[in-house]
Amino acid sequence: MKRIIAIVLALVMVVALVGCGSKKRKPIILTLSTEDSEAILNAAGIRLPDISEAKGANSNIIYFAEVDLMNNYSEDQVINTGFWTFREKYHCTVEFWETTLDTKWDQLANFIMADNSPDFYPCGVSSEATFPMHCINKTFIPVDGYVDYTSPLWEGMAEPADAFALGDRHFAFVTDVTFRNVVPYNRRVVEEYGYDDPAELYANDDWTWDKFYDMCMDFSDADENRFALDGYAYNGALVQEASGAKFVEKDEDGNYISNLDDPLLEQANQLIYDLVKNECVYHQGTNYWGGRDNNTAGAGVKDGLCLFYVALLGQFRMPVEEAKNIWGDVTENELMFVPLPRNPNGDGEYYLASIPTGYMLVTGGKNPDGVALYAACERFKIVDPTVDRIERKQLQEKYLWTDEMLEMYDECRRLILKNTYMYYNGNFIDQLNTAYNHFRDDIARGGAQTTWAQLKEQFSESFEYYLDQQNLEIKEYIESLG
Repeated sequence: MKRIIAIVLALVMVVALVGCGSKKRKPIILTLSTEDSEAILNAAGIRLPDISEAKGANSNIIYFAEVDLMNNYSEDQVINTGFWTFREKYHCTVEFWETTLDTKWDQLANFIMADNSPDFYPCGVSSEATFPMHCINKTFIPVDGYVDYTSPLWEGMAEPADAFALGDRHFAFVTDVTFRNVVPYNRRVVEEYGYDDPAELYANDDWTWDKFYDMCMDFSDADENRFALDGYAYNGALVQEASGAKFVEKDEDGNYISNLDDPLLEQANQLIYDLVKNECVYHQGTNYWGGRDNNTAGAGVKDGLCLFYVALLGQFRMPVEEAKNIWGDVTENELMFVPLPRNPNGDGEYYLASIPTGYMLVTGGKNPDGVALYAACERFKIVDPTVDRIERKQLQEKYLWTDEMLEMYDECRRLILKNTYMYYNGNFIDQLNTAYNHFRDDIARGGAQTTWAQLKEQFSESFEYYLDQQNLEIKEYIESLG
């Protein structure tokens, strides 16, 4: 009876995923030019297996996630060339099951219990992390039998893949390492207020926390509903990314250890404390995470009500009209972005968090070979210069990215290769997550009523205790593998 109920629940969820609101959208098929199509397929013929030899060819895979990274829904979107290769070379399709931040883990558990699992889910080590507890709890299965990190196609990914390793088992196809948060802004607004252009400051090695803070302070005016910062990202980005320090480190034995005593963390939290205390952060009453326009990424930027909306690249990498309505007019060179500012009292380096991107196999998924083949196509588009050229051309022709924007993208990539920097959070045991979240959120969420020293005094003991418990669970799990 329990199994029947679970199956019914899962079927209801599938209907919910595809039957309401934005989930009714139907994908459309976009094509590349004949020249670009032939170039990609010729390159794929060298780097990828022939269709007659490829396991998973001529099949469908089911992608479960909050955002569809494969299919297109309007003519003005760029084409994912990894997905295009998967579709055109191997005659495969990707079915998207949409979920939400708040419901995904319960939905996934019910799918697994009902033997109705999707095939794959995006991997992550920070923010909405998938590792390690979702692996220990058997939401995901190892990928070792489906990928060879010693092969030429996967060169350079073995070390990032270790971020998802328990013992000798790896739980993710890591297709690339990219950067996390940057600082997009509207140049027209910056010029109207008489500020130095952050891109020029960065070029002159003068894009520092001091410059950032002074601009935020001058811009913000609560009576005018004008706040320099908005959203969720600025807090973690400035503290655990721009500082070059993080709450949790890993030692040589793979154990998670506390890094809360690093003075760089205290300096970064002081910056947040001062910004919040001086009303530079948008909030709704006492809710400092209540963003403008229902937490729309970039809300207020084009209107001069938000100066810096710290964000992921994908949150402003969008069609021209969408960008114009939120961030600013790309045709007028209004939209630009820079790396996170650097600590003027640090080592002189700019830090961005490195994010391994890729996919994890869901327990019970019916087509792991298809997912492995798709991951290979995603890796192919990263390493092949022909496909990279076409990707960049799409950004220029469809999203109207300027040479300067592409050069800044390259600069951000250079930074993470120079200072590979990855931080962990979001998928620890429940008590550790709770303690972790106090350090991550309480200064901003509390309206700057708590200092870093007070937070450490209150929560560091429990934080370290539950880190030990986390390490014990991981050790016991690895020992159980035999």
